[in-house]
This record gives sequence, C-alpha cells and structure tokens, in this order.
Amino acid sequence: MNDLKGKVALVTGAASGIGHAIAAAYAAAGARVAVADIAADKAEAAAQVMGNGAIGLAMDVTDEAQVEDGFARTARELGPVDILVSNAGIQIIAPVVDLAFADWKRMLAIHMDGAFLTSRAAMRQMIAAGRGGSIILMGSAHSHVASKFKAPYVAAKHGLLGLARTLAKEGAANRIRANVICPGFVRTPLVEKQIPEQAKELGISEEDVVRNVMLRDTVDGEFTTLQDIADTALFLAGFGSNALTGQSLLVSHGWHMQ
Repeated sequence: MNDLKGKVALVTGAASGIGHAIAAAYAAAGARVAVADIAADKAEAAAQVMGNGAIGLAMDVTDEAQVEDGFARTARELGPVDILVSNAGIQIIAPVVDLAFADWKRMLAIHMDGAFLTSRAAMRQMIAAGRGGSIILMGSAHSHVASKFKAPYVAAKHGLLGLARTLAKEGAANRIRANVICPGFVRTPLVEKQIPEQAKELGISEEDVVRNVMLRDTVDGEFTTLQDIADTALFLAGFGSNALTGQSLLVSHGWHMQ
C-alpha cells in the first residue's frame, strides 16, 4: 500500500507543515504530485525539491475558478487525479463573544468550502478516468471534541466528517473512497502561533498551554509528528477497497479515543 507509482495526487496547503509532509511522502512513494498552495512561489519551490515530476500550483481553495484551473492543469501535465488531500487551513483564536463574523466566514470558507470545491473537482476527474480514487480530508481531534476559543474551527472540522461520509456513499459506485485524518496537536507553524494566543486568552504561561492544554489528555505527553500524519495519509491513499471509507482516523497519542 506504500507504492503509489502511476498515481497522481493533489495536496492543498502543501507548501509547508502537514501538507508538505504528505506531498513529500507521496512523491517518495512514486506518485506524481501537484503541490497546491495559496503561496505560489513556495508551492513551486516545494515541488522542485520533491522531484518525480511534481508541479506547484497557485490555489486559493475558496476560489472556485482557481480550484478548477488547478485541477485542469494537473490533468494536463500529470494526468487525472487519483488522490486528493484537502489540507489547507488556518486558525483564529477568539471567544465567541469577541469573534468577528468576517473571521467566522473566512474560517468556514477555507475549511469547508475548500474541502467541497476540491472534492467535487477530484471526484469529477476520478469518475471520468474510471480508476477509482481516494479523497482525504484533513480534520482534527476537534472533529470530535471542542475547545474554548475555536468555535469556527471546531464547527468546520465537525462538518468535514459529514462531508466525507456523504462523499463515501456517493463515490462508492465508482470506487472512490473518502476518509478524514484527525490529528492531535502537531507542532506546525499553525500550532506554534496558537501557543501565545491561547496563553493570552487563558492567562497562563506558554509552557502551561503546551503541558496542561494541548498535551494534557494524551497518553504520553507527546506531540503528534508530521511523519505520523504522512504515514497515515500514505496508508489511506494506497488502501485498495471500499472496506475503509467514510471513516475518521484519530492520530493524537490517545488525546481523544473512539
């Protein structure tokens, strides 16, 4: 299942962090990868390092035209997409009473609209190609639990479960699987940014945020690693049947257990 030779993968938010780790793992496994990111220059640079014919795409996942153009270019240059990882995301920390409506809408647009637009484009290519495929949405442990000051993030990540389950049912006849990876805290730039923000909102030290907020409920006090998530994404991309579809896989050091 770790051999992706002959497969085409498109990963959003892939110029850094989790998306970059997944895209690199796919390229190493033999896939031709489209590295999609809102930062076009960083996407191009990341693709050049990955090799194996990887291309960089400028893609704002909330922009329907950019999503469609990016998938069309991928099909022209690499072939129709076999694997989608909808990973692009941001975080905004604020209590509900202080949260701007514009920030609420921005968060849901990136996480939910982006997942819908990229999944729709991927499914259209997968159905036309007749080879099946794997759609992977990047959820979170917050797809199952809630935390203070993250209302739009928690709402969006919960929503991805419903989207994936619907994609799994609609895609089954064409051998298209859809699953959600739900990481715990991974020490990416997104999480690094949250540490001082949460410290300020909670009135505690940054060390206490890490120890008593982020990692308190893990079994070992450890962050989930980029490699943990990349390995999970590689497994889901290569899984060969509808036996594993419509599911969420928690990769969180036991922070939340199903």
